[in-house]
Parts: sequence; C-alpha cells; structure tokens
Amino acid sequence: MRTLLLVIVLALGAGVAEADNGFFYLGAGVTSNKLNDIVVHGTAFPDIDKTSWKVFAGFRPITAFAIEADYLDLGSETLEGACTVCCMEACRGVFQSDAQAFAAYALGFLPIPLPFLDIYAKAGLARSKLNTNGTSSRGTELAWGVGVQAHISMVGARLEYEDLKIPNSSGAKIASLSVFVNFR
Repeated sequence: MRTLLLVIVLALGAGVAEADNGFFYLGAGVTSNKLNDIVVHGTAFPDIDKTSWKVFAGFRPITAFAIEADYLDLGSETLEGACTVCCMEACRGVFQSDAQAFAAYALGFLPIPLPFLDIYAKAGLARSKLNTNGTSSRGTELAWGVGVQAHISMVGARLEYEDLKIPNSSGAKIASLSVFVNFR
C-alpha cells in the first residue's frame, strides 16, 4: 500500500513539475509614479507625479515561486522659481528631478484554486538613480510589491503596486498595469 501511494505521489509530482518547468516571461506596462520630498544638499526639488513605463522579465520554475527583474522609468519633473528649502542663501532657477530604478525580486504566489488567476507578493532590492540639476544620487534599498495577474494560455495581464526606497526622497510609490507573455 505504501509503495502504491509513493508511486502515485511521485507521478503527480512529476506531472506538476513538468507543467511549471521553464516558464520564462517578458512584460511591459504603464505606471503611475509618485516620488515625493526630494531634497538634495538642502535644496528641495520638484516631486515626480507622472505616468511612465516599465519592462520586466522573470523565471517561474514552480507554481508558488518566481524570480523577476524590473526596469522602471519613474519620470521627470521641471519647476521654475525659488527653492522651498535652502541652507544658506536664497536660490532661484530651474529645478529638475528625474528618476529610474532597476529592481530584482523574489515572488511568492498564493495557492488559490483558479488556474488562470495569481495573487502574489514580491520582495527584493532596487538600485535607483535620482538626477537633480546635474547631480546624481544612487542607492540600493529594499523594495516590495503586491499584485494580481490573470492569464490565458501564453498571454496575461497584471495589476500591481510597488514601493521603492530612494535616497534623498520619501520613496517611490508605483501602481502599474502590464501585459506579459510566457515562454517555455
């Protein structure tokens, strides 16, 4: 009896592993980005509140887990006038903020009984670059996100929220709507 049970478990496990093995995916999406409280060397720069874009690629070796890399263009903003925070003297001019990020995540999927729907959370590291009037700030910080995706055959769509810590700011809050394609 134990041998029969072991054979059944191995057969089912091999079938599940074969069904999930080798799922590479590529995707792109539209993002709504908010990057606030940008202050560099005592000077406040304009907040970024833009619609922009992202691309991502991942590998999902099993149903419950994936590894993903994202590139996010967080947008740019320009403001002319006086700065709002200064250390020593008054400043006037054109103030520009521009940001991008590259993130690497581990994704965990909830085991729900709908084969076309996935609910997931992701955590990882984001390498960001914040440009302000010719000065660049770079940093590597923790990043996380949550999302839901639906897929039919090889094509899918996802809605997600990501939170990235970016030096010299209060961080980036990103909502995105993306499409993706699975490859075996």
